[in-house]
Amino acid sequence: MSRIGRLPIAIPAGVTVTVDETNLVTVKGPKGENSYRANKAMEIQIEDGTLTVSRPNDNKENRALHGLTRTLIANMINGVNTGFSKTLEIEGIGYRAAKDGKNLVMNLGYSHQVIMPEKNGITIDVPSPNKIVINGTDKQAVGQFAAEVREKRPPEPYKGKGIRYEGERIIRKEGKAGKGKK
Repeated sequence: MSRIGRLPIAIPAGVTVTVDETNLVTVKGPKGENSYRANKAMEIQIEDGTLTVSRPNDNKENRALHGLTRTLIANMINGVNTGFSKTLEIEGIGYRAAKDGKNLVMNLGYSHQVIMPEKNGITIDVPSPNKIVINGTDKQAVGQFAAEVREKRPPEPYKGKGIRYEGERIIRKEGKAGKGKK
């Protein structure tokens, strides 16, 4: 049995979870609403404030889907209750970010500014010129948007300039080695 899949999910107060006959799981909470259509083979039960996911048999596909389904539903419940966030740091001389309405405007050493609009369900916060915080209820969407922002100027290994995740360690390379005098 799947170690992750067999764990029950506690449904916190203020969060409602509904499952229809086509295995469409809808989660509503204080931060928003998420939905996910689970595989028809997975059996999802809600009883006494907990949600459990079970599988009909031990086929390889069902074993793989068991833990995945449980994790995706748990992430939806966590997202509408507390939300997810990713923090990005900008490093480099003249590199900075600012918020202009619903757009993220970044100066990243190019001849032009890089402008990225907020997507549905994603909010961008810029507490300081070298820090970007991306928030949302969908863990996958928050991570994807953070990766798209980082992709605009990934950190380079020689000086470490660029956009990195908070706490990300960049392995630095040594520069050119001089030949020395003859």
